[in-house]
Amino acid sequence: MRDWATDFDVGNPDYESNPYPIWDELRDTCPVAHTDRRGGAWLPTRYEDVAAVAYDTENFSSRDVGVLPPMAGTSALSAPPITSDPPFHTAARRLVLPFFSPRAVEKLEHTTRSICLELLDAIADAGIGTADAAGDYAQHIPVRVIAHMLGIPEDDEETFTDWAIRIFQNTARDPEDGRAATKEVLAYFEGQVEERRREPSDDLISFLLETDMDGDPLTQNHILGTCFLLLMAGIDTTWSGIGASLWHLATHPEDRDRLVDEPELIPSAVEEFLRAYSPVTMARVAVNEAEVGGCPVHAGDRVLLNFPSGNRDPERFDRADEVLIDREENRHFAFGIGIHRCLGSNVARMEMRVAIEAWLDRFPNFSLQSDAEVRWGGAQVRGPREVPVVLH
Repeated sequence: MRDWATDFDVGNPDYESNPYPIWDELRDTCPVAHTDRRGGAWLPTRYEDVAAVAYDTENFSSRDVGVLPPMAGTSALSAPPITSDPPFHTAARRLVLPFFSPRAVEKLEHTTRSICLELLDAIADAGIGTADAAGDYAQHIPVRVIAHMLGIPEDDEETFTDWAIRIFQNTARDPEDGRAATKEVLAYFEGQVEERRREPSDDLISFLLETDMDGDPLTQNHILGTCFLLLMAGIDTTWSGIGASLWHLATHPEDRDRLVDEPELIPSAVEEFLRAYSPVTMARVAVNEAEVGGCPVHAGDRVLLNFPSGNRDPERFDRADEVLIDREENRHFAFGIGIHRCLGSNVARMEMRVAIEAWLDRFPNFSLQSDAEVRWGGAQVRGPREVPVVLH
């Protein structure tokens, strides 16, 4: 690294482990950074600049939302609706919205709580007084919930987790393996789709096979891409959110104790954890000559929607670098903003709330192990990969 303003690298270990001082410096000196690394990209760091790009669907396309560009000789994966532009996007999103409505999510809460309790029982039954709040708990919850929604075997959880790690956490260092994992996911869903063609079920995959857009059935690529999106986007993002929340509570006993005493604050705490530890950065591709924060952007340029930095912007949030679990005004965009605002935000919020409620009910007094080395990582989805805690 020479200069974060002109040579940044989202896969740099320093950036993945602690980007906050980097963003602070850039906001003050060069709020829209640029790099020629990894195919080149722009990195806005202010809330208003990130929002402007997200809303501008005329000049910025979602055809490739990956923070890292496709490997040479390959094209970006089509995963409707997230990789779609209007007007196709509107119809593709409308198809699956009912599965993520508040009413549908309410029906998922019992399943989610049962998953959490089963995991907590296993931790307690181990009887060793320690646990990895990320590896033993957080990472399992969203995998099992989304498997339930898609109707795919929960017994394949280890495989799903392996794919998420290879695609979202390791691709910056091993893009070929990330590409291979992507192919494995698509091949898996090809098999699942063929099973539903022979024997339909009451699940989301069967719904995609049976529905249509403007009178035409969905293409195979549309179905596979949507399944890929729902599985992969629903795993690492939410487990990173849960893991970051438990890491914060393990390192801030005053907030932990307050939530134990005032559990009614957990929903507002979830919103604050989402703001302060936003896991997701997305990308857009300029389709016309445009500007980002006054910087000229050319057609074909990649712009990274740096939601995590925008959520730490002191021009937008009072005491932006402090975590205030009772923050009253909190218009964060951890779930994005504009037409591509996260389809699964209701599910993620519910999973985070239930996971924290269940953990604090079972382990109200816990702390980070004194010799713990917590590794934060992920260019596209950032979160703590281990949270070793002592259960007092």
